[in-house]
Amino acid sequence: MALFSSLTPVFIAIICVLIGVILKKTNGEKEKHETKSKPLSRPWVDEDLKDGTDHHLEEEDVDEEWQGLDENVAHVPFFAERYSEGEMIKRSQMFYELLNKRRSVRFLSDEPVPREVIDNVIRTAGTSPSGAHTEPWTFVVVQDPYLKHKIREIVEGEEEINYKKRMGDRWVNDLKRLRTNWIKEYLDTAPYLILIFKQVYGWLPNGKKKTHYYNEISVSIACGILLAALQNAGLYTVTSTPLNCGPQLRVLLQRPANEKLLLLLPVGYPKKEATVPALTRKPLEDIMVVM
Repeated sequence: MALFSSLTPVFIAIICVLIGVILKKTNGEKEKHETKSKPLSRPWVDEDLKDGTDHHLEEEDVDEEWQGLDENVAHVPFFAERYSEGEMIKRSQMFYELLNKRRSVRFLSDEPVPREVIDNVIRTAGTSPSGAHTEPWTFVVVQDPYLKHKIREIVEGEEEINYKKRMGDRWVNDLKRLRTNWIKEYLDTAPYLILIFKQVYGWLPNGKKKTHYYNEISVSIACGILLAALQNAGLYTVTSTPLNCGPQLRVLLQRPANEKLLLLLPVGYPKKEATVPALTRKPLEDIMVVM
């Protein structure tokens, strides 16, 4: 009995240790699960730049039976112009050489650009394919000097915070060789600013929301076609994705809540003293795999 009494504190201590180990293991597994399920915090990511493809509409707002597309749309014969092999090679080579001259230019002059050219390049961008032919894009063309300057104030204000706090040292250091910072003079000097908004959903005639499938991919393809059209017209730009500016710019430009800013393009002619980084592009064998 005396032996048992003397061992009791030892047993109690062992039991406490075991309980502590079990609780620690349970909490560790719980924290591990929460870490896996909880998305990583990335405060520099602009909510407006997130892919809207997975935008979940409220169930009561979605019309499952009809999305505004005519089920009986007519299908017509398609006639395509056919080139000889020699002509195809020639045209493809010429188009490559034209697009290979494309550079991101941050020094744009205020020299006027014919408005008709802007209309035509946006018409061209509007020929882009889109999910279920929803055409989920809005191209806002800004030429008013006051609005351009307000856009510059918004962008520079947020970009300074991005460079100093949100982006992190690695990102900022990667941009140093391009000599870019939060000062965006081209937003004032370029004769046109084109702001491309993705429509994350649309509206049906009955007032319910219309699903825009793959809206970000669709609008991104349209942006690529727009860049090619600008190059073809002899105009230059720099692709700008102003982080954390989307909501303010949407309000400034009076765009509806279903439109999210994807890209901002200043458009014009390069200044005579314009410079660009001496960069090279990857050779074909580094970007193409033939199987």
